[in-house]
Amino acid sequence: MIKLLKEAKVLVIAVSICLCMPEAVNAVDLKGSLVQGGLVWGKVEAGTKISLDGNPIKVGDKGHFVFGFGRDAKNIANLKVEHPDGREENISLSIKARKFNIERVNGLPSKTVTPPPEWSARRKLETGRVRAARSYNTDDLNWAWGFEKPAEGRFSGFYGSQRILNGKPRSPHYGLDIAAKTGTPIYAPAGGTIRLAAPDFLLEGGIVIIDHGFGVTSTLFHMDSVNVSEGTRVVKGDLIGTIGAKGRASGPHVDWRINWKSVRLDPGLLIGLEE
Repeated sequence: MIKLLKEAKVLVIAVSICLCMPEAVNAVDLKGSLVQGGLVWGKVEAGTKISLDGNPIKVGDKGHFVFGFGRDAKNIANLKVEHPDGREENISLSIKARKFNIERVNGLPSKTVTPPPEWSARRKLETGRVRAARSYNTDDLNWAWGFEKPAEGRFSGFYGSQRILNGKPRSPHYGLDIAAKTGTPIYAPAGGTIRLAAPDFLLEGGIVIIDHGFGVTSTLFHMDSVNVSEGTRVVKGDLIGTIGAKGRASGPHVDWRINWKSVRLDPGLLIGLEE
């Protein structure tokens, strides 16, 4: 049985796929957004093995799992489920394609659009810290309790849009931008462990990465101040810093990003914005 629900203008899927056999009935229940940029999660019997297009997916001790699809995900994905009793299911998932806007951002300092060669060593260290912060794969279930907007303000940039910076086409934007005056509070969009907290990265400015568990992370940057320390735990709604315009920013805002491992997802889908 497959149900498609429309809630808060977001495509929310609830998939219950059941293979019935004598004395052995199991179901794979999926929730989330089967779209490019969507996060999908569910629960199976403990001991079940799951893979997505041949890549293993973490299944927790109580059967929880989560995965996601990037901006350019193909329209079909295969979910393989190996039940503890040896039965196997191959589930074909249809991924909805999306259209993304072109955004033009002008007035940026030239060195933040095309970083000068002398920034190379520092950028290598900074991007290495980001990768390390996103590499955790704990059993925390903070992602399962939902997300909320990290700051009050105007949405000024959206996931997936192609950006033209000072007239030069760049790679797509992978965050949700919220613009407000410098000093506006930024709150944890979901609970977790602070894996990175730095006041002044070259392009990101003040940056915080929160590990929500199972490879799901939030990254927030262009912060004017960072009010948390690495290794500490936060709950949804905790103050973590303030909005600023540090790094590659044309004005004060926070750029909020969601990752599942290295897959870049759309935060807007998790707070009810239309895809």
